[in-house]
Amino acid sequence: MTTQTGTFAASALAPANPWALVPPLGNLDAYITAVNRLPLLTAEEEQDYALQLKEHNDLEAAGRLIMSHLRLVVSISRQYLGYGLPHGDLIQEGNVGLMKAVKRFDPAQNVRLVSYAMHWIKAEIHEYILKNWRMVKVATTKAQRKLFFNLRSLKQGMQADAAMDDELVKRETLSAQQIDAMAAKLNVKREEVMEMETRLSGGDVLLDPNPNEDGEHAFGPIAYLSDVSHEPTSMIETRQRDVLATDGIAQALDILDDRSRRIVEERWLKVNDDGSGGMTLHDLAAEYGVSAERIRQIEVAAMKKMKKALTEFA
Repeated sequence: MTTQTGTFAASALAPANPWALVPPLGNLDAYITAVNRLPLLTAEEEQDYALQLKEHNDLEAAGRLIMSHLRLVVSISRQYLGYGLPHGDLIQEGNVGLMKAVKRFDPAQNVRLVSYAMHWIKAEIHEYILKNWRMVKVATTKAQRKLFFNLRSLKQGMQADAAMDDELVKRETLSAQQIDAMAAKLNVKREEVMEMETRLSGGDVLLDPNPNEDGEHAFGPIAYLSDVSHEPTSMIETRQRDVLATDGIAQALDILDDRSRRIVEERWLKVNDDGSGGMTLHDLAAEYGVSAERIRQIEVAAMKKMKKALTEFA
């Protein structure tokens, strides 16, 4: 292994501050061009810088390890452009994984940083894609994550093979044989393959659409998924209404005199077997020997007393 002095002498051709080669601002193409111009480290230089970081927490050594592998992040991030996420964001997340790899890299294992860092870079990019590909996370378990990142490529490969075999109909959905083959290849259950295929073929749906929108977009799943009967506020209102219709009405009737109570019961609370109501104003007027207008006045006064009593009861 070379000495520390020899290492820095070997790096003399590199810029004194390699960070200066990467513009802090600008377009993505300028950044990619800049990182591709950064010098690569030899195995001896990499070992020396890794030892400096591990033993002395040398941040300059960590910076040189990171800078020399930025092009690796760019290369790996290109593999995930098919998910429709910004390339710059993929690179940024991959750089986070690279920094984690450099921090945990052990030079005593006698492996190159590039081999060790690939796992960390991909892990960070995977996590970013799963969190941002859709509003609802489509993969949480290990098997689901494996299917998410491999199902589409396997499906495309099988469809290509089917086309080469002169299959007349190119399937949009997976056949039973394809599902079994994918499950065996990825070492997962066939039910998990079918579930992930369903998740990937769907899309995000807004539960509660913009009320100002017109047409089909104004009607969302919230209209038929919500259970109004078990909504807490509705349940409380229903319970209060039931109490008012029983105990409340009974208590309000108790404050009326006998005549007023009978008029209210006949006019509003009585229902005959044939579905008809109680006595009419004229029937009650004939019974009490007064005019129908007088019965109406007694009814109005009784209803006001009951309304006041129900308000106090509630």
